[in-house]
Amino acid sequence: MSDRNPSMDAATARASCASRRNVGVPVVFFDTTLRDGEQSPGSSLNASEKLEIAHQLARLGVDVIEAGFPASSPGDFAAVQTIAREVRGPVICGLARCTEGDIRNCWDAIKDAERPRLHTFVSTSDIHLQHQMRVSREEIVRITREMVRLCVSLCPDVEFSAMDATRSDVDFLAEVLAIAVEAGATTINVPDTVGYALPGEYAALMDRLYEKIPALESVVLSAHCHNDLGVAVANTLAAVERGATQVEVAINGLGERAGNAALEEVAMALVTRRDILERPCNIVTTEIARASRMVSSFTGHIVQANKAIVGKNAFAHESGIHQDGVLKERTTYEIMRARDIGLSESDIVLGKHSGRHALRAHLAEIGLHLEGPELDEIFRRFKETADKKKEVTTADLEALVGEELRQREDVYSLRHVYVSTGTDIISSSQVAVCKEGKEHSGKAFTGGSVESVFLAIDDAVGVTGKLLDYQVRSITSGKDSLGEVRVVVEVDGRRYAGQAVSIDVLEASAKAYVRALNNVATGREAGGARGDRLYL
Repeated sequence: MSDRNPSMDAATARASCASRRNVGVPVVFFDTTLRDGEQSPGSSLNASEKLEIAHQLARLGVDVIEAGFPASSPGDFAAVQTIAREVRGPVICGLARCTEGDIRNCWDAIKDAERPRLHTFVSTSDIHLQHQMRVSREEIVRITREMVRLCVSLCPDVEFSAMDATRSDVDFLAEVLAIAVEAGATTINVPDTVGYALPGEYAALMDRLYEKIPALESVVLSAHCHNDLGVAVANTLAAVERGATQVEVAINGLGERAGNAALEEVAMALVTRRDILERPCNIVTTEIARASRMVSSFTGHIVQANKAIVGKNAFAHESGIHQDGVLKERTTYEIMRARDIGLSESDIVLGKHSGRHALRAHLAEIGLHLEGPELDEIFRRFKETADKKKEVTTADLEALVGEELRQREDVYSLRHVYVSTGTDIISSSQVAVCKEGKEHSGKAFTGGSVESVFLAIDDAVGVTGKLLDYQVRSITSGKDSLGEVRVVVEVDGRRYAGQAVSIDVLEASAKAYVRALNNVATGREAGGARGDRLYL
């Protein structure tokens, strides 16, 4: 880490805070990548991907994993239950609305966890009560008391959230939160549900709640901030300065609409500016880069180049002045090191002559434990890739494993794609897609090669998707890099994402499009339950 800036008086900066509680008390990291993060438009994770991310979150050192919303669909229930049974270390949390059915369903999903938590929520703002829930304040008070008591009767660790807290009347908000504490909630969450608050307002709200509810001193106070105004991390850190003991965050800042506070940014702010914030945390920062790559690969949400901490430009220096300074003394223009978040200068690990044992050993080193048929398939993909490029990197392997996990629950699989294209001819494509052992073929003729591939797949599957987004990027540098393609399609008024990797970009495009149509099929099987969700 860089040395403190001698020109900054840390004592003066700390004293400028009007209220500082819990100095020295560790900040609990509550990760909601698998719940709120999965609600990012176009995101879709299958059970295998969710479990792999949960294991990585445990390695990252998060204290609480919010594994999902079990009542939203049978698939989400099964994924949460699997995570609860298999992931050890962190608290495993499930979300439930303040209804008896949701709460009991959620408990059934998480009860086998080593350390389970029930998280229930209800709205407290008048705009939600009048226009969405259509209930009175008195009814909210009753619901809160009864449902928190039900949660406590099932589970000793209960979190209560007041949805849209920052747009609520503060006196009514305090009344509801006090009742939740009295009923037995051990964590109280104050969500900025629509990303409306500014840092000064959010900090002041924390102060007022501590003043109005003395019992808050005996429970965990949590901050959950959305990024609609681009200040989710700033709001979260402001809450920490005022005594919040839990932060609710997501890898890469994923989440509903503009997303949640980014775990990596909050964690590195606490670590890098510990002289000011004076709040330790349990995050293993060297696992941040790997967690970011995994979540990006599995969800298909590409991290922007200038994203703080994990963007590819985060440790790059284009300016000659900056480059000169860093070469002479790194701390002139860097406040943290790339290796502090798990980035290495050289990532070449395996070549075409590497064997199965070497592959398995390296996968284990990066936290991916594969055996049997899964390892056989990854080894086949590795050899196929190694034949086409000189070296295979960790990032390549992570992408290949992600590809394998994505295919586990697929309805359709791409058998082959043939494309004929050129500058002076109409592009044509022929594809074969397999479903339940039966091959379906399709073809198309149009002006562009990618368009013809997508239309041929529509023809084979019998589903017409409207392409909303198409992105291509390289996994590593070099002309032989794996190409990663992400598509977003609209079918029946809903958006579905698909992502795939290959040396050949047209093959990756075809696989990504098929993956999106697999998500269409999965969504139809789920009966559209996701559309009934309520969001914090």
